[in-house]
Amino acid sequence: MATKSTNRDGGFGSQVLRVPKLSDRVADMMLETILARDLRPGDPLPSERELSEQYAVSRTVIREAVRYLVAKGAVDVVSGRGLSVAAVEATSVSSSMSLYLRGNHRDMPYRLIHELRMTIEPEIASLAADRATPEGVQQLRADHQRLRDSIDDIEAAALADVDFHLTLAKLTQNDLFVIVLNSVGTIMVDIRRAKLSLPLTHNNGIREHQKILTAVAKGDAEAARAAMRSHLEESNRVWERLQKEGI
Repeated sequence: MATKSTNRDGGFGSQVLRVPKLSDRVADMMLETILARDLRPGDPLPSERELSEQYAVSRTVIREAVRYLVAKGAVDVVSGRGLSVAAVEATSVSSSMSLYLRGNHRDMPYRLIHELRMTIEPEIASLAADRATPEGVQQLRADHQRLRDSIDDIEAAALADVDFHLTLAKLTQNDLFVIVLNSVGTIMVDIRRAKLSLPLTHNNGIREHQKILTAVAKGDAEAARAAMRSHLEESNRVWERLQKEGI
């Protein structure tokens, strides 16, 4: 399908039509077939010749489509065995989602990120309190200490903040939470840099994260959920202040 570029205010500016290459369309059809047939990682795919006949295109087009799918991590090419469905790693999913967000975040309202976080992070904190190991709590303490130690370093503080939340996701022992938070991590570093430029924001953040840490360490799921919700609500208020002040 052709795509149109839009301007910043949401209306259509100069319209640029991009017609997808034939190999891109073939790659999309191959992916649809993989999903429709419920193929699993390692399942073999038709040969280059068979794919060429199936889609009525040249082998050159098939090769380009396959290269695209290999780059996306959807297909493997094994010497002597041909094509097969790839095992999609969590890191690949996170990377793809992160690239999408990085490419669109300047036009993406902060509200969307906040809604996502409000939906999943209180539950992440609650599950972390239920499932955290002593080693996991120790890592969470280390992340919090890095946040405390970076009072004069906005960059280090932003990274420590993001790592704290990512560690919480890992403590749930649910890789899907890790994938989502990994995906928004880079954007959240940018957002935290801006927030930490405000006076007292760092100290307030340290206290809010301490409440989450304490609840998780005690295994108090409800307190962890409430502390995270309170933290995110305060974070949203800080962002609204940034917008009003034009920072």
